[in-house]
Amino acid sequence: MADISAIQSRAEADVSDLLTLLKPRVMSLAVFTAAVAMFAAPGALHPVIGFASLLFIAIGAGASGALNMWWDADIDILMRRTRARPVPDGRVSRQDALMLGLWLSGFSVVMLALTANLLAALLLALTIFYYAVIYTILLKRSTPQNIVIGGAAGALPPIIGWAVTTGGISVEPLAMFMLILLWTPPHFWSLALFSSDDYRRAGVPMLTITHGDHATRRWIWWYSLSLLPVSAFLALSGVGGPLTLAAAVILNALMLHFAWRLRRRDAETAERDRWSEERRFFRLSILYLFAIFAAFAADTAAGMIFGWFPLSAVALL
Repeated sequence: MADISAIQSRAEADVSDLLTLLKPRVMSLAVFTAAVAMFAAPGALHPVIGFASLLFIAIGAGASGALNMWWDADIDILMRRTRARPVPDGRVSRQDALMLGLWLSGFSVVMLALTANLLAALLLALTIFYYAVIYTILLKRSTPQNIVIGGAAGALPPIIGWAVTTGGISVEPLAMFMLILLWTPPHFWSLALFSSDDYRRAGVPMLTITHGDHATRRWIWWYSLSLLPVSAFLALSGVGGPLTLAAAVILNALMLHFAWRLRRRDAETAERDRWSEERRFFRLSILYLFAIFAAFAADTAAGMIFGWFPLSAVALL
């Protein structure tokens, strides 16, 4: 491990440093999936309550990011991809990152309980705890299954959003949860394929380190294949429709195509072309999740405007 004295300095942080602590890209995914579930859920929700709820979900997601950066500062400084983050770079102290994460955690949970309901707030608290403690502290440095188990934290926002609107949980948000849970490993393993040196240097037991690139590519294929039945179920569910079905067909075909290309690659080929296929799959996986959740929202909006029935209802006619 690196000497972490360099990341204990108390440099003057600006607003951009504090925002970076909140992992805005990760936060945007959590907010988007929660917003889609909130919109697609049955029942009426006042726009002000919906907006405020999304704000507090975003703050809670950001709190998780700050706590993650607090704990991981000693390995972030060893990785090219993360060494410029505010804590390892010395622009924000570890203590300040911890205090910001704890304060925002408490604030977001309490405010979501007051704005929406207790169930949504408890689910947000569970998400923060799972990401900061279960994944970051307990799993990340101890098992190659870190992202498989820890991915549940990133999969919970749709259940939170659904609970904001309905005050309960049903099969649709649970299926959304499962979709993100199964999507997370191939997404992060493709990143790990072209960042293996970073993870090896930091001592993080990613699958690429413990089982090798060939096994990682094989598992990326199988997890990509597992997305097919879950997305098909969602297309036929109350949050789906013809747009979701079309998106699922196209997106799954692309995921499987590029996952198969990854599976057939060898280490020499990958190194020679600078991991282009791995990077392409990583970018595609981001598009996959955003696009399929956008399709949920589009089908819901079309149902409101044109009176579309979900495909599950059409099948019963």
